[in-house]
Amino acid sequence: MARKKVTIHTLQARKAAREPITMITAYDYPTALAVDQAGVDVILVGDSLGMVVLGYSNTLPVTMEEMLHHAKAVARANPSALLVGDLPFMAYQADLAEAVRNAGRFLKEAGMDAVKLEGGQEMVSTIEAIVRAGIPVMGHIGLTPQSLHKLGGYRLQGRTAVDARRLLEDALALEAAGCFAIVLEMVPEPVATAITQRLRIPTIGIGAGSGCDGQVLVLHDLLGLFDRFTPRFVKKYADLHREIVRAVQAYCEDVRSHRFPGPEHAFSMDPEELAAFQVMLEAFPAPTPVEESK
Repeated sequence: MARKKVTIHTLQARKAAREPITMITAYDYPTALAVDQAGVDVILVGDSLGMVVLGYSNTLPVTMEEMLHHAKAVARANPSALLVGDLPFMAYQADLAEAVRNAGRFLKEAGMDAVKLEGGQEMVSTIEAIVRAGIPVMGHIGLTPQSLHKLGGYRLQGRTAVDARRLLEDALALEAAGCFAIVLEMVPEPVATAITQRLRIPTIGIGAGSGCDGQVLVLHDLLGLFDRFTPRFVKKYADLHREIVRAVQAYCEDVRSHRFPGPEHAFSMDPEELAAFQVMLEAFPAPTPVEESK
C-alpha cells in the first residue's frame, strides 16, 4: 500500500505532535526508491553529491545543471517523501532574480517539492522572494559548507554565548521570512534545543544533538559508501564500501579462474540451427595463433 505524500504541512504537524522527522539524501533513482520504501519523510538531493558522488573535495564546484540532473533521477522514483533540492553555491547569492529562477527550475524541471539554501539573516530577502514565487524554502544555518572558507573549515558553530544568540536570531529571521523548516548543522546540542523550542517551524539536525524536531544524514555516510572520512556525528549502519570491494574481488577471481560465467549464465540455441551455423563456420577459418618471439 502506497504511503500518503509527505508535505510541508505534514512536517509542521509532526513538530506539533512531537513526532521525530527523518530526512536522508539521495542522488539517483535506485537509492531514492530504496529510501522511500524504508519510510523516510524527506529526501534531500543535497549538494553533498559533489563530494560523495562526483569526487570533488568540497561542495563549491557543484553546478545547477549537475543538481538538476540528479534531482530529475530522484523524482523519477515518484517517492512519497517530500523532495527537497539543494541550491548550489552561486546559484542564489549574486542576484535575486537568478535565485528565484534557479529555485523554480527545481520544481518546474526536476520535480522537486521544495528547495534548500544556506545562510542566516543575510539571506532573508532572497528567501522572501523565492517564497513569494510560490516555492517552499528550507533554511540551513550553523555550519554552512558553501561558506567553509569564510568559516575557516568544517568547524562547530555557536560555541560562545554571542555566537549562539546570533544563530537563534538567524533562525527566527528565517522563520519570519517564510522558511517551512531549518537545518541546524554542527551546533552544540543545548543551542540547537533552545532554537527548536523557540520556533514554530521544524528543525532538522545534523551534528546538533537530539533536541531537534528531526535528523538528517548523508546516505553515503550512513551506508559506509564514502571512504574519505566519516564525520563524528555520523552513525554508520553498514559498511558497503568494504562489501563492494569484496564482491568485485570475488567477481574478478571467478572470471580469471573460469568459474564465471557458468552454464547457468549462458544461452543455448536450437541444435539444428547450431549444426547449420557450424557448417557456415568452415568458410571462416580461425586465425593462426601468433607465436611469441624468442
